Amino acid sequence: MVRHKALAHCGLVLFSLGLCVQTVPISVDKTKDKPPEDLDSPQTAYSGLHYDRYLSEVIQYLEKDPHFKEKLKNADIDDIKNGKLAKELDFVHHSFRTKLDELKREEIGRLRMLIKAKHDIRGDGRTIDHHALLKQFEHLNHKNTETFEIEDLDRLIKSTTNDLENYDKERHDEFKQYEMMKEHERRERLKNMTEEERRKEEQHYQEMKKKHADHPKVNHPGSEDQLKEVWKETDGLDPSDFNPKTFFKLHDSNGDGYLDESELEAIFSNELQKVYNPENEEDDMVEMEEERLRMREHVMSEVDTDKDRLVSLNEFMEATDKQEFKEKEEWETVDENPIYTEEELSMYEWHLAKEENKLDMKTAELQKQKEELQKKEEELNAQKKGLKQLAEEVEKLRGQSENAQVKQPAAAVVTSESAPVVPGSSQPLTPGHQQQDVPVPGQS
Repeated sequence: MVRHKALAHCGLVLFSLGLCVQTVPISVDKTKDKPPEDLDSPQTAYSGLHYDRYLSEVIQYLEKDPHFKEKLKNADIDDIKNGKLAKELDFVHHSFRTKLDELKREEIGRLRMLIKAKHDIRGDGRTIDHHALLKQFEHLNHKNTETFEIEDLDRLIKSTTNDLENYDKERHDEFKQYEMMKEHERRERLKNMTEEERRKEEQHYQEMKKKHADHPKVNHPGSEDQLKEVWKETDGLDPSDFNPKTFFKLHDSNGDGYLDESELEAIFSNELQKVYNPENEEDDMVEMEEERLRMREHVMSEVDTDKDRLVSLNEFMEATDKQEFKEKEEWETVDENPIYTEEELSMYEWHLAKEENKLDMKTAELQKQKEELQKKEEELNAQKKGLKQLAEEVEKLRGQSENAQVKQPAAAVVTSESAPVVPGSSQPLTPGHQQQDVPVPGQS
């Protein structure tokens, strides 16, 4: 997890962000305060939360205000948790308040676009879980969409505290599921192999496990041996000249007087490199990140006595004076301690099978719907073809009828011209009537 080092200066997000919080009770008349010169947007980094950009920019703007920054210097955890620090927002210079207003409006806009995008992607007519959607707005007062107020700062502090307290736990849970899935897939592959293939695969698997376990001793994180090794390998100094105070200052890379989570994790790099190499087939880099997290949590639990997720110089010096600091105990890596039991794996596989069954049923249902739609489409195409043929027949008959009507009057004229006419009458002879010779006067 990447922690924003700048966040460690201010303490707005409590021990869960690893921040330094501080306060001196002073009264400020902001009308007499000179407008700050630097109002450029601060560089942002990431805390791992979905609102990390908003969080880091709010904090950095507040730290730019000299009076609010002064209030942070000696504030204790309780002052932050109970909202006392948030009330100091009233004394922040109006120029920064304007910037905070803009940040909030941008964040409201981002969340609205995010929700709309989720709604558009679903597009299946199902009921929207409005409670789940509103949880995305818990870090600010969404009812006031225009200005950044005390309630916004208070919500931001509490949401960040709560979210980051659960962040590491979620990462451990995700890693556990990752390991169970990895083992499940391995066993499934074995099922589809021949006896000989299975034997070779198992042999290769055991060889990789043994190769991974064959590494130098891993020193206990935060122990004298571990720090002296960093002192020698990273700092290039003589281990016999090891000085805890100098070591602290060398690794307080941002010079704020604290070792935050990022700075602590950097100290463990030498130990992790003993076990994990991205070029080795047997080494899993996901496991390395879990190892890094475990090391950091271990040191924090033993050294961070005030639980603010920061190691102060005093805390560090006190830890180096303890007997445990000089112990030679070796660190047990992730692979040496089972992450899950067989019962948990069985339950996980049962849930997987259940989900796969649901997916199969849904697939079958969709296939059935597809076939029905194809059948209807074929029926419609057949009807369309029939209607087209019928239309062609009708058009053909209509053409024949028109041709017949054109030819019939001409035939009638020919008949009247060829039919014999009785003298003195304009009527032709009736059909079947035989014409007889009519005597002409003067002929005998």
